[in-house]
Amino acid sequence: MEYTVSSKAKMTSIVLIVVGLVALLAGIFTDHGHTDQRLWANLLVNGYFFFTLSLAAVFFLAIQYVAEMAWGVTTQRIFQAIMSFMPIGAAALLTVLIASSLHYTHFYHWMAEGVTDPASHHYDAIIAGKSAYLNLPFFWVRTIVFIGVWLFFANWFRKNSLNEDALDLSQIADGVSPNYRKAIKMSVFFLIFFAYSSVSSAWDWIMSIDVHWFSTLFGWYAFSGMWISCMIVAVVLVLYLKGKNYLKDVTEHHIHDLVKWMFAISMLWSYLWFAQFMLIWYANVPEETAYYMVRFEDYKLLYVGTFFVNFLLPFFILMSRDAKRNAIFILPVALIIFFAHFIDVLVMVFPGTLFDHGHLGAVEIGMFFMFLGVFIFTVLRSLSKASLATKNHPMYDESVHLHT
Repeated sequence: MEYTVSSKAKMTSIVLIVVGLVALLAGIFTDHGHTDQRLWANLLVNGYFFFTLSLAAVFFLAIQYVAEMAWGVTTQRIFQAIMSFMPIGAAALLTVLIASSLHYTHFYHWMAEGVTDPASHHYDAIIAGKSAYLNLPFFWVRTIVFIGVWLFFANWFRKNSLNEDALDLSQIADGVSPNYRKAIKMSVFFLIFFAYSSVSSAWDWIMSIDVHWFSTLFGWYAFSGMWISCMIVAVVLVLYLKGKNYLKDVTEHHIHDLVKWMFAISMLWSYLWFAQFMLIWYANVPEETAYYMVRFEDYKLLYVGTFFVNFLLPFFILMSRDAKRNAIFILPVALIIFFAHFIDVLVMVFPGTLFDHGHLGAVEIGMFFMFLGVFIFTVLRSLSKASLATKNHPMYDESVHLHT
């Protein structure tokens, strides 16, 4: 069935953008200091948050091909639509990184002049020790390669799936299309590349803000955050489309499986949050605890609150089988923890960029609403450009008759 973006959906996107813009402007005019750096910090938060959750859709799509998962075939178009926001998210992220490289922002201290020169009064021995990795030429090589390869795979998966739709029966041998076989091979290459690049990009774009600090768990922690955000968007989209009488082949069994993923990854994120904190707290090494000290001093409610919201809500509300199939339980939990993961990225960025001047205010809410409005419009428009069913997929019929 073909999806058409309704005027109501378009209006919702426009309203979010306009409300966000008004809130953003109100916040700017009432902010009496650090306005420019605050805007750059918010652009980094939103660009990273929405770009990486879109990237996670490519990851989950590749996982489905490699594992030959039948149950998720009826919802593949959802993930293809989510990844359509990647170019916009990448543009926002690159804008901040370029500005930082040109010293319009002061987020990445290791980019400052003289920090690796022993003759300079700005010399920093710790940064100098990391300069083989943290230097602008190598940083930009990694950034361009990572984003370029990710965008290539996202575009390839989408085109390959649409080309599969256009095949006639004479081009499908033994019920398996050549496009499907190609997708499996390409997924293997993507996942190998993604295994390193997703972690390294988190080091580069987020962890290096606090350049004196490092954590071996940070990359996986950031990855789990973008994955759960993606699964939340997928669940909400499926429920929205089902409510509009689309996705007739998607049943409560598919919704149940999607929510199980949402629940499981939420627990994974909670585990990594606690494991990273507990190990550093227990060791009590000053170089490591400095990262947490500033967050507990200036952002304690947001930082700790994010953990408890993300862990307790799914654990107590979505534990049962029936709750995982009931939109009354699913939607409130999904929307709340989605915003909580936005706050999680905000608390990753603000302490090292705005220090004790950062807070959740009109600027933050305004820019989030603007990005959310553009994101919703982009994803829904992508859904309207192709059939919601992946025709000629060899496992589509098996997915339709899923029972859990």
